[in-house]
Amino acid sequence: MAPPLAHPDPRPWHQREAHELATEHAVNPEHGLHPTEVERRITIHGPNELPSVAQRGPLAILAAQFTDFMVLVLLAAAVVSGLIGDLIDTVAILVIVVLNAVIGFMQSWRADRAMAALKQLAAARATVVRSQQTQEVAASNLVPGDIVLLEAGNKVPADLRLIHSAQLRVDESALTGESVTVAKHTAVLPDSADSALGDRLNMAFKGTTATHGRARGLVVATGSNTELGKVAQLLDPEDRTTPLQRRLAAFGKRLALVVIGICVVIFVAGIWRGEQALLMALTAISLAVAAIPEALPAVVSVLLALGARRMVAVNALVRRLPSVETLGSVTTICSDKTGTLTQNKMHAELVWAQDQSWVPGDQPPGPVLLETLRAAALCNDAHRNQTTEGGEVSPPPDWQGDPTETALVMAAQSGGIDKAAQESQSPRLKELPFDSERKRMTTLHASAEGFTGYTKGAPESVLLCCESQWTPGGALALDTQGVIDQANSLAAQGLRVLALARRDHAALPDPLLPDSIEQQLQFLGLIALIDPPRAEAAAAVRDCITAGIMPVMITGDHPATARAIAQRLGIVANPHAEVLTGQDLSTLDDAALLLRVAEVQVYARVDPAQKIRIVEALQAQGEIVAMTGDGVNDAPALKRADIGVAMGKGGTDVAREAASMVLLDDNFATIVAAVREGRRIYDNIRKFVRYAMTGNSGEIWTLFLAPLVFLPIPLLPIHILWVNLVTDGLPGLALAAEPAERGVMQRPPRAHTESLFANGMWQHILGFGLLIAGLCLGVQAWALATGHAHWQTMVFTVLTLSQMAHVMAIRSERESLWQLGLGSNKPLLGAVLLTFVLQMATIYVPALNPIFKTQPLSLIELGICLGAAALVGVVVELEKAWRRNRAPTVAAEP
Repeated sequence: MAPPLAHPDPRPWHQREAHELATEHAVNPEHGLHPTEVERRITIHGPNELPSVAQRGPLAILAAQFTDFMVLVLLAAAVVSGLIGDLIDTVAILVIVVLNAVIGFMQSWRADRAMAALKQLAAARATVVRSQQTQEVAASNLVPGDIVLLEAGNKVPADLRLIHSAQLRVDESALTGESVTVAKHTAVLPDSADSALGDRLNMAFKGTTATHGRARGLVVATGSNTELGKVAQLLDPEDRTTPLQRRLAAFGKRLALVVIGICVVIFVAGIWRGEQALLMALTAISLAVAAIPEALPAVVSVLLALGARRMVAVNALVRRLPSVETLGSVTTICSDKTGTLTQNKMHAELVWAQDQSWVPGDQPPGPVLLETLRAAALCNDAHRNQTTEGGEVSPPPDWQGDPTETALVMAAQSGGIDKAAQESQSPRLKELPFDSERKRMTTLHASAEGFTGYTKGAPESVLLCCESQWTPGGALALDTQGVIDQANSLAAQGLRVLALARRDHAALPDPLLPDSIEQQLQFLGLIALIDPPRAEAAAAVRDCITAGIMPVMITGDHPATARAIAQRLGIVANPHAEVLTGQDLSTLDDAALLLRVAEVQVYARVDPAQKIRIVEALQAQGEIVAMTGDGVNDAPALKRADIGVAMGKGGTDVAREAASMVLLDDNFATIVAAVREGRRIYDNIRKFVRYAMTGNSGEIWTLFLAPLVFLPIPLLPIHILWVNLVTDGLPGLALAAEPAERGVMQRPPRAHTESLFANGMWQHILGFGLLIAGLCLGVQAWALATGHAHWQTMVFTVLTLSQMAHVMAIRSERESLWQLGLGSNKPLLGAVLLTFVLQMATIYVPALNPIFKTQPLSLIELGICLGAAALVGVVVELEKAWRRNRAPTVAAEP
């Protein structure tokens, strides 16, 4: 057999004759390829598979947990602690680092395994003709030139140029975003048709699904050369860093530099005062270790892991822990329409006849509307499943077939018309199948009067064949223009409109010709259909808008349909809101698009590359973009966005692999829960940083200012490390359990440039650090002046307990502790009480006194320490009262 041509015609497949392409591929469409030729071609073209990203192994996942800058700083601190002989702190730091790594490893491993479980276990199969024999082969073994047979329900295994087609309709929503199935044909398309994939009607693309009819096609592209493969090549192989990762990395680097500088100053100041060099070196190094909030990575990991667990409870699988927080930062959610905001299932919205409208689910319709529904049920190829996989009778209403036809059956059933019962009474005898030229189909049925023909199709096509309006009492004059106006009005609302008509025959027509059968019809009515929004999507969109997040719809569907759905969901309020199409985008350069993205919220007829352009333009405007979607056409944009959210139930593997988060129930409203959780997590991270850095600031100021006010070094290295261990540990981790503040979803998103220390945090850290230091030094000065020998133990106690008062008070930036309730965060209350007990043990347990260089305090001394520490909590409450009076109160969320 001759090999394929070396220099094929450069015109696209859809602009060329099918048999010409078969000749070019050296294949007879009736005979197919010989197995020997298949083997030769597969060595040239490779398997019909998309390139897949190698899965990370356990060691790679574990190693990734130790690349964070803060973790590296902590490891360095552990080494320094070991060198100075402080094995306790070395072990403590290493335990926290290992805990952080284990949490991250387990979450990543669990997410990767869950993703693997989502994939289909069975390999795709294809029916082909080879050596004049029909056989089933693995889809991966297809080669260019193979002849593939398609039937309803088949996945298209490769890109096909159709050779024969018998009423083939294909669901291309996974690739193009079109919610309506596409009728296919075999005719050559004109040169002007080289536009959207959805307009290439003589092609069937890999990854789409045949829903009706059958066809024979020539494989023209496999693997990466398919349109699906081209989409996969748009995926960015590199992971993007999240806002949280960027903020923590910047914080860690700055903190390391500041701490080193301060410790050098303290060491020099001590030497200048005449302190021993060894003591000052140990003090400076201990302070350096203490000043690094080593619990921060663990706290962040615990917060994210708990958030991920909460998300799993509402059917969201987090593939990367920081993605939970990122949703709390987003300013724009770009959502695919089909299957994400809508049900990806056609639904009859309205039935109209003789100026009367009926909505499925309302009171039973009148006689003309009822006959319209009867026509919709009988002139229909949908069928009910007979059995399930276990062999049991399938419960109704489990209908299969074209989505439009199943929607018509369901509408008829809602009006009391059962398709099976009607077919039993009026069995179908003959039919004229739908074709794209007539734009209608007709079925002939036995009836009491003889025979009745029912016709269904596009309004402009059916009305041309109608001469009157049917009523039970006889024919009436037909207001053709009125019907056309009504159809146009419904179409302008983004609805797909079908017209139905009927004609009685005394005898069964023979031969069955459109020119004789589809004439002198009596018009029945119109049925308007739409892929409806999900029930919970509108509320989710409202919550996003309330939270200051701009929802944007990006779809491959028709502009009118996109605008109608966007208006129903509340994405746009104006029924004439601008819709930017793919054709419009192709005329805009990047600079022009940058100006438009801030104004446009609905995009239609866009291809995968244009989705990426939209996401990148929004990011260039400073937006943090989340992209939701379920189809193959969504995958590149999911990867390019700051966070991609894929559908796990009805989505594709390509989309899930590209996403950072997978919604297992395909519920758009789950994103709102994720946004709330993300904001709570970031708030709690800020609370921990506020708490830890204020405590560290108090320690630094205490040691730094003591020599300047002519006081001896107030703390020993063991004191510093103990305070660091008990205050940054359990209390800090317990902040992870802090509930979301009221009004968390009624405030705008954070700016992507916002510092971790924004909104007065650095002033709080500095001011309250000075307050804690002032109280410590004040107690020290009082004790020295009054001859109390336990002054160092008192400073040690004030420093520890003041941080406990501080952590209880900063649980909210606005609400008082009494409004929150002491028991609303039981883990934190328990951690504070445990820290108090441990501190008392260092003072009053004799065996611990020599270890911690402490002495038992008298009741008066302890009372002074407790009073000084409590003063910190009082001042924080005063600060919150000032904040409440300065800004209006945020209404509590229900």
